[in-house]
Amino acid sequence: MILIPFPEMIPLAAKIASHLGTVSRPLDWHHFPDGESLVTIPNGLSGEDVAIVATLRDPDTLALPLRFAAATAREMGAHHVGLIAPYLGYMRQDHRFHAGQSVSAILFSDFLSESFEWLVTVDPHLHRISSLGDVFRIPAKRVTTAPLLAEWISKNVPDGVLLGPDSESQQWVGEVARLADRPFEVLKKHRTGDRSVDVSMPKSAALRHGTPVILDDIASSGQTMVRAIEQLLAAGTGQPICLIIHGIFAGNALENLSSAGALRVVTTDTVPHPTNVIGVAPLIAHAIREIAPSATLGEGRRHANERKGE
Repeated sequence: MILIPFPEMIPLAAKIASHLGTVSRPLDWHHFPDGESLVTIPNGLSGEDVAIVATLRDPDTLALPLRFAAATAREMGAHHVGLIAPYLGYMRQDHRFHAGQSVSAILFSDFLSESFEWLVTVDPHLHRISSLGDVFRIPAKRVTTAPLLAEWISKNVPDGVLLGPDSESQQWVGEVARLADRPFEVLKKHRTGDRSVDVSMPKSAALRHGTPVILDDIASSGQTMVRAIEQLLAAGTGQPICLIIHGIFAGNALENLSSAGALRVVTTDTVPHPTNVIGVAPLIAHAIREIAPSATLGEGRRHANERKGE
């Protein structure tokens, strides 16, 4: 398999390729003055299985270039084309909350399913969607970072007390806490707008005796964490650590976390950022090994292998 990363994903793609024992060959993404894109795929793809590597932090900008890349790879003879999307956008709008709204989670999943033959992503932002198979028409594999987060906490914050941002986070924050053998609490969150949110702090004695670790899957505006930091410090706790899977950091989000009193902000490398500390390449490589054989082996080749006893 040949990995073909978009420019910002070159470092992560190289690490994934190293774990897979394969090669990474970046594409070229040129922007014309009017905003249109020209995507150029590397040569030598005839008969090869290909995986495009792109994190979907800015899916509106990336959608058409992704489609162009997948289609061009096939035109150049690629046998099958998969997508490695460490961060998968457009999963929050999974329901029509008001009349006339688009259910973008389903629409975007359909869009990707038309372009690719399999998908690997890391901890997608799922709420009412129970699994990726509910919205994708292609094999889709979810990588879970809980073991990596727990390992980092055990090594770096042995007295950590974990805090989940809302009730929906209880199950996965609880899993990280179980793996790290640390206590956890869950905040109550009330969102009143895209950048406006209120949280209530649990009254836990453990928070005053350990280091608070606010754990969230996504930090976009960062307002949930800002409010949590303010509440913690007002309650007399130590400065908290913010541990985030996908650090989107829209606008001044990171600066706001620091100003609010965060001791440290740590993210995985699903979205390239100076706060990246936890690498996900080994987990992604493992997921590709699991999904790629069934996703990239054509029916004729599969039957031939079955006849050979493979």
